[in-house]
Amino acid sequence: MASTISPPPAAAAALASIATPTTLVGQHQLYTRIRLATPADVPHIHKLIYQMAVFQNETHLFTATESSLASTLFNSPPFQSFTVFILEVSSNPFKNIHSPAFLPIERTVLVDHVAADPEAETFKSGVANEDDDDVTVAGFVLFVPSYTTFAGKPGFHVEDLLVRECYRRKGFGKVLLSAVAEQAVKMGFKRVEWSVLEWNVNAIKFYEEMGAKVSTEWRVCRLTGDALEAYGDANY
Repeated sequence: MASTISPPPAAAAALASIATPTTLVGQHQLYTRIRLATPADVPHIHKLIYQMAVFQNETHLFTATESSLASTLFNSPPFQSFTVFILEVSSNPFKNIHSPAFLPIERTVLVDHVAADPEAETFKSGVANEDDDDVTVAGFVLFVPSYTTFAGKPGFHVEDLLVRECYRRKGFGKVLLSAVAEQAVKMGFKRVEWSVLEWNVNAIKFYEEMGAKVSTEWRVCRLTGDALEAYGDANY
């Protein structure tokens, strides 16, 4: 069962310390980058998904492994199937990386408070060069193509989005969603959609401020586990 699966290495201990980060006062400059994930990012993606399961009180559903992610996320060209954007932060300008499928989006932001990152070493970027050792993975967004029949146009469905606790409330969630929306516009897609938990009022307010319409007319329906497996038998 999922409840018997241990958290990714160092995740459980780190989550406890994330709740009470030390805050450094003063204005700080952070360099941010949105780039396509690579197989080297799988350990980070795995830990981020686990942190999301903790936040949503659904660790009992967490069965993903690094192997299962590695074997499914990178089988198709970007934007044609599962696509992951990685959010990185650094105190120094980024070195150029070669990515023909997607030009990384880089921004410099000023923040009043920078929380100490207790997992900085754990989330050290897998694509960082030796002289880029302060590049840290701060979040991710995973999205897939969708289709709106009324418009006869494709779109994107955002399955998961997470900004790590010590980097929240700095506009990075908007940066990630905006990157998906920008890609949708470039490809002539009609919409970007996602789901939000009813009790997550902060997220709902944030999405509405971004211009998103939060629908109360639709419910998510899901077949999974034994209910789904029952359809493997043609005698249903």
